Amino acid sequence: MTKGDNIIGRGSQRPIIYQTFPRILTNTSDVNIPDGKITQNGSGKLNDYTPRLLRSLKDMGVNCIWLTGVIEHATKSDFTSYGIPLDNPNVVKGEAGSPYAIKDYYDVDPAIAVNPAERIKEFEECVERIHKAGMKVLIDFVPNHTARIYHSDMAPDGVEDFGASDNKTYYFAPHNNYYYIPNQQFSPDFCIASEGSEPYIEFPAKATGNDCFSAFCGRNDWYETVKLNYGHDYGDNSDHFTPVPDTWLKMLNILRYWVSKGVDGFRCDMVFMVPLAFWHWAIPQVKEVNPDTLFIGEIYDVGLYRPFLDYGCFDYLYDKVNLYDKLVGIERYNFSAAQLTSAWQTVDGIGDKMLNFLENHDEVRFGSIEFAGDPSKVIPYLVVSSMLSSGPYMIYYGQELGESATENEGFAGFNNRSTIFDYWSYDVMRRWYDNGKCSVAKLTAHEKWLRKVYSTVLNLCNDNAALREGHFFDLMYANLNSYDFDPHSCFAFLRYTDEEALLIVTNFSDSEKNLKINIPDLAFDMAHLHEGELHTVDLLWNDNIRLTISRTEPLSITVKGKNALVLPLSGAKQPEIFPDKVSKNPKRASKSAKK
Repeated sequence: MTKGDNIIGRGSQRPIIYQTFPRILTNTSDVNIPDGKITQNGSGKLNDYTPRLLRSLKDMGVNCIWLTGVIEHATKSDFTSYGIPLDNPNVVKGEAGSPYAIKDYYDVDPAIAVNPAERIKEFEECVERIHKAGMKVLIDFVPNHTARIYHSDMAPDGVEDFGASDNKTYYFAPHNNYYYIPNQQFSPDFCIASEGSEPYIEFPAKATGNDCFSAFCGRNDWYETVKLNYGHDYGDNSDHFTPVPDTWLKMLNILRYWVSKGVDGFRCDMVFMVPLAFWHWAIPQVKEVNPDTLFIGEIYDVGLYRPFLDYGCFDYLYDKVNLYDKLVGIERYNFSAAQLTSAWQTVDGIGDKMLNFLENHDEVRFGSIEFAGDPSKVIPYLVVSSMLSSGPYMIYYGQELGESATENEGFAGFNNRSTIFDYWSYDVMRRWYDNGKCSVAKLTAHEKWLRKVYSTVLNLCNDNAALREGHFFDLMYANLNSYDFDPHSCFAFLRYTDEEALLIVTNFSDSEKNLKINIPDLAFDMAHLHEGELHTVDLLWNDNIRLTISRTEPLSITVKGKNALVLPLSGAKQPEIFPDKVSKNPKRASKSAKK
């Protein structure tokens, strides 16, 4: 079995996901004109995902590549010579267009193909290379909305376009693919006409993708998209799921199509905007084709987590509004680190089903002025978000190099995010990519250090059994009232298996902390700890540390500002231990009581 086998689904490894934007990741052009065309700013290509590039990512601990923006979406670029019709620029965001305004679910974005006429073949070859590198391939599945104009020229024979047979005289009809505003023309409350362009006319108007059931959407609405109809009537809140709605059948065919192309899983966009019943119906049918197909749901309501995992059949869900938002609060709003206890308690029992992250295309960059303002502050945030559970972990391309979104790319403007709408490249990515060399040779000393930090943490997530599949024990309840522990700035917990245990301590403050950590009897029993003098080696920094472990006295340790320690306390690679205070026959508690 190769290292890449059994990564996701029912496999033994935690998914470590690297979200990439093919059009930006390997773009070597340094022209970067705001709102620049593809002929000016250039675009990265799927063919750039070479064995060398993939090996560089895998060496960093990555085992899943999320190819963002692969499916063909509306754009201002002209690909008519390849049989792709022009999109009306008045309903396209940015020169490149939003990757979430899909115009053909069966096609690949021609901008990321060296030869657009061979774009699907180039995608298939990219998938094959990723698999040969021992990694899995994820792509976006965008079920809630399409581009305002949808037409597939690559769909299999007999597949009808969305909306082709709709009865547009009805606001809602069970087998319509879209919702309509009868007798109203699409008329946003802001001017969408660009000088010299052909007016965009939509009559009757369709509902806009963010549940805007009006012909008069605003600038902040998803005006480039239209809402798909899954059989739910928003007028009277009734469901019409029998017989199976046409949109369900079309979406199932699309999922099966991409599985047939070798895709291993889907990051499913805005899953809560689609009826839960659809996921319950569709996901098991896709898994009949490939049982290991991975489904990750983007979701922003903790009250829906369990229904979407249980009845909805998702493998994993974003934990943005729970853990991520608390980490942001610690850095930006003076939240106490003790609030991290409520984060894991909120998802207790399903924590390993949560996908955690510090960055993605929707969120600000960690190093941006809207988050930390300095990418080197990431260590405690990275350690907590990646080591709190055994669930999947994700980083966003360039995060490991400190990309901090300081540029105005065009449509995106200065918003502390990397653009998803424009053709662009970023200096630090160009230097790392280095025309395909994918090396650290042109990185600064700080960038090399940061990438090494990420590599250490991401590799630990699977190389260490306690982090890969172990249990969690929160030490905060035993230290909240201690004068020698700062629960506002520090967070401490254990990860353990029957064979090994790790003590993880993070310091979110800027100053060094001299801490005394109480380890309760229950933790000793659950993690099979022994009292005594211990010589251990920190797994993050390779520093030698001596500890005294006791049931009755706190453990003394020093953690530098904006830093963390990951300390083996026992295990197969157990450091030297001096059992002058070893407890005999420690009582073992039930695993169900570990928290």
